[in-house]
Amino acid sequence: MFLLDAPITRRRQVARGMFVLGLEAPEIASSVRAGQFVNLGWAGGPLLRRPFSVYRADGDHIEVVLKAVGAGTAQLLGMELGDRVSCLGPLGRGFELAGRSAVLVSGGLGVAPMPLVVRDARTSGMEVTWVHGARTAAELCAEAEGDTLIWATDDGSQGFHGTAVAAAPDGDVVVACGPNRMLAAVAERWPHAQVAVETYMGCGTGVCLGCAVPLRRGGYDRACKEGPVYHAADIDWSALPSHLAYAVGA
Repeated sequence: MFLLDAPITRRRQVARGMFVLGLEAPEIASSVRAGQFVNLGWAGGPLLRRPFSVYRADGDHIEVVLKAVGAGTAQLLGMELGDRVSCLGPLGRGFELAGRSAVLVSGGLGVAPMPLVVRDARTSGMEVTWVHGARTAAELCAEAEGDTLIWATDDGSQGFHGTAVAAAPDGDVVVACGPNRMLAAVAERWPHAQVAVETYMGCGTGVCLGCAVPLRRGGYDRACKEGPVYHAADIDWSALPSHLAYAVGA
C-alpha cells in the first residue's frame, strides 16, 4: 500500500456522463491487481476519501472511471490536468482468475475493474467474453473489450434487449461488477461468481468499519480488507442497499 501525491495526467469521456481520469502513480501502477481500488482525497474535497476501482494501469499511470453523481465527484471532475490528489492504494482483495474462459458482466459504472480483469485473464491464457449493460446505448462504455463483446440495454437501443445478466453466457470463471441489485441476480444464476461489491467506504484500510458487508453465514466483513471481491453466494444481498446515493467504483 502506497500513499502518493498524484498529478492528474489525462481525462476523456467514455459514455454519457462517464469519464476516465489518469493519475501518475507508478508504485500503484506496477503492483495493482484486477479488482483492487484506490482511495482518493483532495484539497477542499469531502471529509472522507472516495474509493475507485483501478480501471487501467500502464507504465507509471493508473486510471479511474467516474460520473459526477455528487458534490465530491463533481469536484474531482472539475479539476485540471496537473492538479494533484492524495492517492492511497492499491487496496482490497482482487479477482482470482484461473481456467479456460472468463465471462465479465458489468452494469453502468461496473465497467470500473473490467479492463484490468481483461488484462489479467489474457495473461493467464483465458478466453474473455465481456457483457456490458446500461439503460440505453449512450450510457454504454465505449472502451469495453474482449475476445467476444456483448452489449445489453434496458431499452433495446443497442445489442440485447434486457439485462447484462440475462445476456451473458456461462464460463469457467464469472466476474461481475455493478449495482447490488444486479449482483444479487448474478448470485442467483452463478452462486460461485466473483463479484465486486458496491458499498460505502471511509478509511479504506479496515480501521473505521464503515464498509461492513453482511454475510449469509452471519456477521460482517470489511469490503476494503476482505473484499471488495467476494463469491456471490457468500453475501446477504437482502441486507445491502440495492443502489447507493453516490456511485463508487469498488
